[in-house]
Amino acid sequence: MRSPIRNAERDLRLADFVRDEIARALLSDVRDPRIGMTSVTDVRVNRDMSRADVYVSSLSARSENDREALVAALDHAAGFLRSRLARRGNLRTTPRLRFHYDDLVESGSRIEALIDRAVEGQAQEEHTQKGHAREGRGQTEAAGPLTPPGR
Repeated sequence: MRSPIRNAERDLRLADFVRDEIARALLSDVRDPRIGMTSVTDVRVNRDMSRADVYVSSLSARSENDREALVAALDHAAGFLRSRLARRGNLRTTPRLRFHYDDLVESGSRIEALIDRAVEGQAQEEHTQKGHAREGRGQTEAAGPLTPPGR
């Protein structure tokens, strides 16, 4: 029996191979205009290597309809892409490809913008608090130095 670590390494190597080959094929061999500038963001291969879930994103897919059309075009090209994987790789079995639109890229940029706004708001709040602290010190210094009673 193989160790789980060796299996995980093999799965990662296969996922990387599938991602790289599909990305190359999308750039050079697939001529469908619906695909355009598509990025392969992730590939996950199941344990028996019979299926690979391929996650893609595209800057040209702005609406939900565009995303669905992109996934449909990739599903249509799945047979071609799978045959390319079989020719290019030395695999016992070539996984069936299932495409999914990965909207983490868009949500990631939205989260980043929210974080930037929160940090900016915190910086403004700290600046305001420092201003109030200076005003408080100014009043104390104007009244004279504090001396303990009896001196």
